[in-house]
Amino acid sequence: MWGGEPISNQQTVLTEAQRIDWLRLIRADNVGPRTFRSLINHFGSARVALERLPELARRGGAARAGRIPSEDEARREIESGRRIGVELVAPGETGYPPRLATIDDAPPLLGVHALPDALAVMVRPMIAIVGSRNASGAGLKFAGQLAADLGASGFVVISGLARGIDQAAHRASLASGTVAVLAGGHDKIYPAEHEDLLLDIIQARGAAISEMPLGHVPRGKDFPRRNRLISGAAVGVAVIEAAYRSGSLITARRAADQGREVFAVPGSPLDPRAAGTNDLIKQGATLITSATDIVAAVASILERPLETPGREPEHAPPTGEPDAGDRTRILSLLGPSPVGIDDLIRLSGIPPAVVRTVLLELELAGRLERHGGSLVSLS
Repeated sequence: MWGGEPISNQQTVLTEAQRIDWLRLIRADNVGPRTFRSLINHFGSARVALERLPELARRGGAARAGRIPSEDEARREIESGRRIGVELVAPGETGYPPRLATIDDAPPLLGVHALPDALAVMVRPMIAIVGSRNASGAGLKFAGQLAADLGASGFVVISGLARGIDQAAHRASLASGTVAVLAGGHDKIYPAEHEDLLLDIIQARGAAISEMPLGHVPRGKDFPRRNRLISGAAVGVAVIEAAYRSGSLITARRAADQGREVFAVPGSPLDPRAAGTNDLIKQGATLITSATDIVAAVASILERPLETPGREPEHAPPTGEPDAGDRTRILSLLGPSPVGIDDLIRLSGIPPAVVRTVLLELELAGRLERHGGSLVSLS
C-alpha cells in the first residue's frame, strides 16, 4: 500500500476514478515515479495530492504552478490507449511485471500492450538480453541461441526492441514469450522498421510495455530511462557485445543497483564491441557461455519471495507545516552532490515529516532531483 492507495505485489485493482487521478498526478509537471510515491505517502491519495500541488510548488519557490492534466485529458489518454490494445496498469494489477514493482522508481502506471488473454507472460520470470546495435554475426547468432534456450527453460526474454542483439533475442523467443520495452509511446515505435517485429511479438502472445504517453517520440534521454524498466522487470541481465559507454552498460549498471544478476558474454580483446562486456566480467559480472549458466545462477533467487527495497514507509500527513527557518536550514544542507534524506533529518534537527514536505515543495518547483537510495540534490 502507498498511503491508502495500493501499490504492491499483491493483487489489487484501482477504481476508474483512482486510475484517472493517478494518471493526472504522474503526468503533472515535475512529478516522476519517486515524487509520485512520496506524494501518495504524504497525502494519502492522489486526489488530495493533486489539490495540494499548486500550493506546494509555490512554497518551493516556483514562479508559477506546474501544469496538471485535466480529468478529460486523462480519460482521453486511457481511452486512446484502449483503442489500440494498451491498458494502463498499476503495480499489483494484472499485467504489471511483479519484479518491476519492487524497484524504487517503478512507474505508477505502465502501458501494457498484449492480447487480452496473453497477460500471463508478464508474471513469468524474465531474463533481459541486451547488447550492441552494430552486432557481429557471431553475436547475433549467440543472442538467438541464448534466447531460444532460455525460452525452452521457461523464461520470458525481455529486451528493448533495438537493432542488433535486441532484435535477435526477440525473434528467437517469439514462440516461448518475449516482452519489448519501448522508450516512446506505444504509437511511436523506434526504430520504425521494427513495427512489424512488434506486431509479431503481440500476435505471438508476447507484450510491449512503456511508461510514456501516446504520441511521445523517444529522445536520447528516454533510452536510459527505458533501460531501468528492462533490468527492473528481469531476474538478471545478459549483455552480449557492448562497447565502452554503451546503452547496454547503462542497463547493466541499473541492474546492479536494483539487485539484479548481471551476466556477460566474453569476447575478443581485439573487438571494441566486446570491450564493455569484458570489463563487466572484470568488475564481477558472471561470465556465461550458455543459457545453462544463467538458469543455474538464478535458481535460488526464484525460490525467494519478492521484496520491495527502497520503499518509503507510510506515514500520516504532517502535524506541523514548515516555516521559513525550516526551509532555509534544509536549503543550506543541500547542494549539487546527492545527500541522504535521513542525513538531512539528522543534520537539520527538523522533524522527518517537515523535512519531507520541504523536499516535496522544492521538487515540485523544479529545484530538486531525486536519486536512487533516498538521495536528493539541488537541480
